[in-house]
Amino acid sequence: MKRHVVVLAEAANDIERGIDFYDAIEDGVGRYFRDSIIADLRRLGLYFGEHRIHLGFFRALSSRFPYAIYYRDKDDIRQVVAVLDLRRSPKWIRETLTKR
Repeated sequence: MKRHVVVLAEAANDIERGIDFYDAIEDGVGRYFRDSIIADLRRLGLYFGEHRIHLGFFRALSSRFPYAIYYRDKDDIRQVVAVLDLRRSPKWIRETLTKR
């Protein structure tokens, strides 16, 4: 059964920060990052029970970038609560997820 995927505002902001980061490195890489994350988000609606729970959320790893997509299932909806850079410290990731 396909599930709807909803990206919450804070997760959308995480994606925008990632776009800005990669565009600062090289023009166009931010667009590639965005497209890759969108493809990963689309796959979330197709796969159920595949991802492990990490810090209270399901965690899917991005296929092309060192990012994790943290989400929860609520009824038939996947709520994406964070899209975080895994190069950040584990403490920062834990504190960020605790606030969401």
